Amino acid sequence: MGDLHPDAGLDLRPVAGRIGAEIRGLRLSGDLGAETLDGLRAALHRHKVIFLRGQDLDDAGQEAFARSLGDPVAHPTQPVATGADFLLELDSARGQRANSWHTDVTFVDAYPQASILRAVTVPEFGGDTIWANTATAYLDLPAPLRGLADQLWALHSNDYDYAASHPEATAERLRYHREVFASTVYETEHPVVRVHPVTGERTLVLGHFVRRFLGLSANESAQLFATLQAYVTRPENTVRWQWRAGDVAIWDNRATQHYAVNDYGDRRRVVRRATIAGDIPAAIDGRRSVTRVKAARQPEAAAA
Repeated sequence: MGDLHPDAGLDLRPVAGRIGAEIRGLRLSGDLGAETLDGLRAALHRHKVIFLRGQDLDDAGQEAFARSLGDPVAHPTQPVATGADFLLELDSARGQRANSWHTDVTFVDAYPQASILRAVTVPEFGGDTIWANTATAYLDLPAPLRGLADQLWALHSNDYDYAASHPEATAERLRYHREVFASTVYETEHPVVRVHPVTGERTLVLGHFVRRFLGLSANESAQLFATLQAYVTRPENTVRWQWRAGDVAIWDNRATQHYAVNDYGDRRRVVRRATIAGDIPAAIDGRRSVTRVKAARQPEAAAA
């Protein structure tokens, strides 16, 4: 049986036990009524990621829908898709395969509250995306570990060893990471546990932009990060979506991580993403995240 939203009449079908629901019978546009938009927001906060099959949105339609949900923001360092106002295009033909667990853009302070991803070109098999619920991951932590996480802060940055985390990356992709993705270097301190401004849930702020925990050595940080991150990515805490062209996924970026599975070889995968402006996270003691570094990368010195 579907999970019928009592206010907006949305036909919600849970996809997994802890995260994810499909909405059936709704066509996305920039002209949805206030009641429907409220229902979408409620579904997003409850299920963390919602899926809609076979939407007929083009770039303009996706941007119009994004504007109806909030204030769209372009990626802080990557170029906007050709002909769009703020969409980011991720094209596997250019090596853009985000196959690591992350929350979008946590290297800035007010990272996006939500992301809207539209499938343009999908391989005949492979290329799924997996999402994880960072609120239930927090609740899964044993009490002593939860108490430690409550006190921790982490440094996030877009300037990291891309080659180490993506050993298969081509020289062109490594250059793109350095000269485009990290063209402006950000370093931001976030609480490891933030309070969701709408639901009041405590969620873990981790993912691949974490460089270290404040007050801990690199080795200590790596070991503790692996322990905490493992709770986020437990299979029972995730949902996996098999894309079809035209599908749209919308996720609460303040309560999830995601991973695009790179298992489709040389077949092409193109998706376009809109993000909605977020708030500066608050720790459980009320302290707010802060950006410590925002600086244009200096060009490398020429070889002697």
